[in-house]
Amino acid sequence: MQMKTGVEQSVYAVLLLNMLPEKAVLHSEVISEQIGASPTYFQKLLRKLAGAGLVAAVPGVKGGFRLNREPEDIRVYDIYVAIEGQQSLYSPSGILNDVLELEHEDRCCVLGELMEEAEDSWKSVLKRETIASLAEQVESERFQSQVGELKNWVDRNMVV
Repeated sequence: MQMKTGVEQSVYAVLLLNMLPEKAVLHSEVISEQIGASPTYFQKLLRKLAGAGLVAAVPGVKGGFRLNREPEDIRVYDIYVAIEGQQSLYSPSGILNDVLELEHEDRCCVLGELMEEAEDSWKSVLKRETIASLAEQVESERFQSQVGELKNWVDRNMVV
């Protein structure tokens, strides 16, 4: 399994939006430039995040994007689902039916329960982490000087 870059870009974009004061927004172009995303592709990501109610799009000359929920209420899993959807990571292809020469209509799979358990564990980890908990990690002593520079960047680029 490999997660697409769009999920990672979306998480970091939401972390940037979390740094905004109330009522301020960031233009999608400055966010995409900061995180190294194609502006066109990034617009699609923002539309998905807005469609999921995680960010709000503010129209107009002074428009842009801001969080639509409190950071404690945005789970990493919410962002994943907004970008990737809720499809299961595993879908049996019927190989066991072929190997055992089974002629049942149903696909036989001994991996199904194992994969479901693994996916449930993976989801639970993503559900326990929020934008607030990730922001705490980013703002820790480890990144203190870089975060100060990033907050200055946000201040210079925000629209109020």
